[in-house]
Amino acid sequence: MRARRPVTLTAASTVAVLGATAVAMRTLISRQAAIARRRIGKPLGEQALDADRVWRGKKHPGEPVELLLLGDSIAAGLGAGHRRDTLGARLAKGIARDAARPVRLRTAAVVGSETSALTAQLAELPPEYRADVAVIVVGGNDVTHRVPATRAAAQLEEAIGILRARGMPVVVGTCPDLGTLRAVPQPLRTLASRSSRQLAAAQARAAQRAGARVVGLARAVGPVFAENPDEMFSIDRFHPSALGYRRTADALLPAVRAALENPPPPEPNP
Repeated sequence: MRARRPVTLTAASTVAVLGATAVAMRTLISRQAAIARRRIGKPLGEQALDADRVWRGKKHPGEPVELLLLGDSIAAGLGAGHRRDTLGARLAKGIARDAARPVRLRTAAVVGSETSALTAQLAELPPEYRADVAVIVVGGNDVTHRVPATRAAAQLEEAIGILRARGMPVVVGTCPDLGTLRAVPQPLRTLASRSSRQLAAAQARAAQRAGARVVGLARAVGPVFAENPDEMFSIDRFHPSALGYRRTADALLPAVRAALENPPPPEPNP
């Protein structure tokens, strides 16, 4: 009886095997992405509640603190059932409480925005507008649309530079951990988690270079979203609920307070 010869993988056959595996993985991920889109849907629509107004003006008379929100649907407050529960309103009320001053909220954030949209959001502001503090939350759509982290981080750094040149302190809430989304099946959820954390790290480096304060939302609120998804997420299981926005605002407020109390000197025009 002849002895069997060992099977030897040539370079060509190895490439073929790896290629087939990659194709199978891409197919699986595409199918899971379609499943996630069907599960999440758009029960909230694409328009966040309008929360722009002066908050706590009756309780704290005086010159309002100017608060600017830039970024995506989280910054816009999509998922909140009442305007008082949006991220901007939660931040405004927290600032008013700490500073004993009213806060005028302006939301330039747009639902569905990637980081590339920040410059357009800034362009929509009146030329004379100056916020006492600007808060940026963005990144989730960059992950879902597979925008390279280096590109998104560079776009963030550019937007911060524009704000800093106009004399506005900036606080950045980095990309949340998309691995907390139970509506996203595995292994797509793990890949989304890895990508969102990579983007968050790149955002943090870019924001610090540009002179912004950074809050890592994945670390600050990711665990509570993962442990209590029914309470932290809204009905689409993707955007925060009123409680989710409250926890997110609580995580951002210390950095916002520090930016207001110790604003850095303006950067030169980019």
